[in-house]
Amino acid sequence: MTGGGRESEGGEEEVRGARRIPGPRGPADDLDLASVPLPPLPPPGGTAPDEAVPEQSQYASAPETPESDAVEPEPDRGPGPAAQAWPEPDPWPGAEPADGHPRPAAPEWDPTAPAAEAWPGPDREPEPADGTPEPHAPDPLVNSAPVVLPHQVLKALLGAWALSACSAEETAAVEDHLTGCAPCADEALRLRDAVGLLHTDGSLDLDPTLRTRVLDGCFGRRPARIPVPEWAAPYDAETARLDALLRDIGDSEWHAPVRLQWFEEERQVSRRTTVAGVIGHLMAVDGLLSAALGLDDPLDGGKTPLDPTERTETYWSATRRPPTRAVREPWRAQSHELIRTASFAGRNVAETSVSYGAFALPLQDAALDRAFECWVHGGDIADAVDYPYPAPSAAHVHRMIDLAARMLPAALAGRRSAGLAGPAKDLVAAGAPGRSLHLEIEGHGGGDWYIALDSPAAVGAPERAVAQVALDGVEFCRLVAGHISPVEAAAGQEGDREAIRDVLFAAASLSRL
Repeated sequence: MTGGGRESEGGEEEVRGARRIPGPRGPADDLDLASVPLPPLPPPGGTAPDEAVPEQSQYASAPETPESDAVEPEPDRGPGPAAQAWPEPDPWPGAEPADGHPRPAAPEWDPTAPAAEAWPGPDREPEPADGTPEPHAPDPLVNSAPVVLPHQVLKALLGAWALSACSAEETAAVEDHLTGCAPCADEALRLRDAVGLLHTDGSLDLDPTLRTRVLDGCFGRRPARIPVPEWAAPYDAETARLDALLRDIGDSEWHAPVRLQWFEEERQVSRRTTVAGVIGHLMAVDGLLSAALGLDDPLDGGKTPLDPTERTETYWSATRRPPTRAVREPWRAQSHELIRTASFAGRNVAETSVSYGAFALPLQDAALDRAFECWVHGGDIADAVDYPYPAPSAAHVHRMIDLAARMLPAALAGRRSAGLAGPAKDLVAAGAPGRSLHLEIEGHGGGDWYIALDSPAAVGAPERAVAQVALDGVEFCRLVAGHISPVEAAAGQEGDREAIRDVLFAAASLSRL
């Protein structure tokens, strides 16, 4: 059999009533059949009861066929004019009838027939008897009316709209709603800006200057009644950054191993501890500033040492159990109290002497020194827990480098007295310009400094420069922290080699536990 169930050489009567493979379904078959309108029935009484109903396959004939090939009328299916006038459409093509009788053959599609007769079937309405074409009914699958959705549904669609995940009808409905609803328009704009962050190729790490900009904006609108002193700003910023890191790590990471490094006796040494141990070390050394301001020292009970290394060892040995994240709260409370007390004390407190045992620093320099150590040890903790930790702002790094440059002449003199540096070649009176080294710091927090080489009381001067060293700002800070050796420092050098070596080793000797 070919041709969709018809025999190739006539004889259609032989297969009448046999089941055939139904033709392709229209799109309406995929919908709920209850929603598809049925064809109208002819008015009752218009057809004789015994009038034969033409078989459905007769509608498929395109051009007229000879009389010899005409299809005989189908026998009467049963009483009732309505049933004889128009057969009921079959909602389930291919299924067996309930009475067990074979169903009539399915209509076929003829590509050569006119458009009106190309696809016959019970769903096609008959034309009127007078030949006037009836108006075409709208396609039940096409909905030309706009989608009307309530406010709550449209508000819930804003996220999908921002991601371009809505359908065309939903997109049109949302955008039409945004023209008349200001709250939803603001929310849509915020969501669209947030979606832009999801597609950026840049880093999502916070800008290290973000906190400073936010505070400056807040203080610009509402200045603080008692502002933080300018010299205490680096310490305030670095303790806040480290505290933000500590808030993000889990309980188990407080016991992560951390290796502290510094330079001692011409070699690099290290000490292993934990994240909690590093915070205890910072709190023990910060106690020197607390004592200078008249606050409680965390190492109370008997005579406490002044040397930072001894204070740390004393604190660690006094701890009966390994320190945990419980050390964060007293450390942060201590730093807050230091900043608050310095702010209320006024300008004169900046020159208060803070003793480190072997040397002393003014409180403003001691606070800068603590800010530097807080940044360095914050980087040690970040490396241990795999956390991003950028350098401080350029202005704060510049001030830290300036403190180290001012401490270098005294460090050179101390190494010279210990036989670790070359002898002085040109002693001058205090305050006079002497032989100098030009320290050029490039990049982050950069600048130019002139280091007196022969006397700590001399003044560095460009006209007396005998050597020049060029270093990156962060690289120089790592050298001062003892994280890299003077030999490994990537420095551009020119001039007196002995002076260059002495300055680089003196910078590394500023580091300590």
